[in-house]
Amino acid sequence: MLFNSFEFVLFLPLSFLLYWFVFKKHLKAQNFFLLAISYLFYGWWDWRFLSLIAFSSLVDFIAGQQIEKSSTKARKKLFLWISICTNLGFLGFFKYFNFFAESFADMMNMIGVQANPWSLNVILPVGISFYTFQTMSYTIDLYRGQMKAEKDPIAFFAYVSFFPQLVAGPIERAVNLLPQFKIKREFTYEQGADGMRLILWGLFKKVVIADNCALFVNEVFANYQSASGLELILGAVFFAFQIYGDFSGYSDIAIGTAKLFGFNLMTNFRTPYFSRDMAEFWRRWHISLSTWFRDYVYIPLGGSRVGKGRAVFNTFVIFVVSGFWHGANWTFIVWGALNAIYFLPLLLMGKNRKNTDTVAENRFLPNLKELWQMGTTFALTCLAWVFFRANSIVDANNYFFEIFQSEFLPSNFSLFKYYLPIIFLPFILIEWKIRSKGFNSTVKIQNVISRIAVYFLIVIFLIVYGNFNQTEFIYFQF
Repeated sequence: MLFNSFEFVLFLPLSFLLYWFVFKKHLKAQNFFLLAISYLFYGWWDWRFLSLIAFSSLVDFIAGQQIEKSSTKARKKLFLWISICTNLGFLGFFKYFNFFAESFADMMNMIGVQANPWSLNVILPVGISFYTFQTMSYTIDLYRGQMKAEKDPIAFFAYVSFFPQLVAGPIERAVNLLPQFKIKREFTYEQGADGMRLILWGLFKKVVIADNCALFVNEVFANYQSASGLELILGAVFFAFQIYGDFSGYSDIAIGTAKLFGFNLMTNFRTPYFSRDMAEFWRRWHISLSTWFRDYVYIPLGGSRVGKGRAVFNTFVIFVVSGFWHGANWTFIVWGALNAIYFLPLLLMGKNRKNTDTVAENRFLPNLKELWQMGTTFALTCLAWVFFRANSIVDANNYFFEIFQSEFLPSNFSLFKYYLPIIFLPFILIEWKIRSKGFNSTVKIQNVISRIAVYFLIVIFLIVYGNFNQTEFIYFQF
């Protein structure tokens, strides 16, 4: 079920009313109801994969019980690895089986051994990359002694399948989200208003920004051999806006929807395109994933508190693994490695924690230095996004080649029919306004007329420029 679908328009208010007016008095009944509607929400795509998420939840629930009960470290580690191997096994099979089979065949052919790739017609379950990482955080934190095992299976199963963030994040930690299923929840006007604001802003990002950008981006990447240099540059820039509007829009809707049910999810994006270097960008982009890899992979490897050589190795590991997490294609691995190369100079010079504040703090406009830093960081990001978007490394390389080989100006400049220059301006201005606190900061506008004007402007752009073709979110494929 898509957030931008007619089905969700019916599903959300009906679930909201039942949740607060029928099941409010009994916490376990509320949790069971959340579990039921979450399975309904997930099963809307393909009901067969409900057994997969249920089995994964069951394995981690039992593993958690055994980790807490075990008296020896070896036994605790055994059940931890049962959890990790089960989750990564499912993820590896459904997402990477064909990739490894085809890559092995290609490698054998390169050394003169004839090999035919053996592939399966495997359907990728929606959200498997997200909920497997979420369940692994539970057993890892249990093993580390950072939390107690959950005794209530309904609460645990509801935590794993919580529908707002189930299929595309944020990737919640058990220590943050699971306890919220154990306490009585009360609906407040402030939380409801915050939720509706975030849903509105997320919907704007998706159907106005991302889906309109997609029209131009898809055309350019599909026909890059015949596109002009300017169109190719704009294709990369608009893809940067597309993937940000699409993914952060989903996160906003997810966080806002969770608020309507009395839950607080972590912030997943903090206006990353206003970053002044790549280290700051990765502190602001897909925060739930980058912090997951930091806490469960990078720091256990030694992080940056090791020798320079090992720190460089750890950096490449974390970025390449992050790239591979996104998909079974060498383009994602190159994208990750390229971001590691961007990050390394900052790490080696000790400047990776330099820009931890908000750009142009307490100022309306950035200075020239900040403007230059944001511009170069955005340009490097767009360059890497080409590999992320291209179908193959060959296509990505040819895309860059065509920028310099083709005529710079197009013969038929059709950009303006997509209204992108018009809708970009208010989007960028609002993003700049909320760069330090997020969209909820609009509630701080004391002038009622100004506050209503912001909402009215967003609604007008949704009506006039919204693309309501129920386009799937990009990160559903990951």
